[in-house]
Amino acid sequence: MSTDITGGCHCGAVRYMIRAAPRRVSVCHCADCRRCAGAPMVGWAAVRDVDLEVRGVLARYQSSAAALREFCPNCGTGLFYRNAELFPDEVDVSTGTLDDPNAFPPQEAIQLADAPDWLSGLPSLPGHARFPPEG
Repeated sequence: MSTDITGGCHCGAVRYMIRAAPRRVSVCHCADCRRCAGAPMVGWAAVRDVDLEVRGVLARYQSSAAALREFCPNCGTGLFYRNAELFPDEVDVSTGTLDDPNAFPPQEAIQLADAPDWLSGLPSLPGHARFPPEG
């Protein structure tokens, strides 16, 4: 990776820098990610702990026996996911918090068994560059 990739929370209290290319970039549909993010899916870039530099104070939430989620205590933005049992020495960085949303395009969709049924219909929905016109 030629340049460092940066990101952070909504309010700016937590900033981070990724110094190496991720091992994988996924869009997760598991129920745990959906509920923690309040979204139908969550993008994750898996990087080594040593390649992630974080500035600011994080709050932590143990969302399952092995899963630790880290977020900004001020604005609530979910930033990182850790699971030492499945991914030792690695952290998943929420790609929705990257300064450049195109930095790490997804390479795979995971936990599709938990995806909502309507997901397959997304490509057929009308699209609007901004809010749709009223009428």
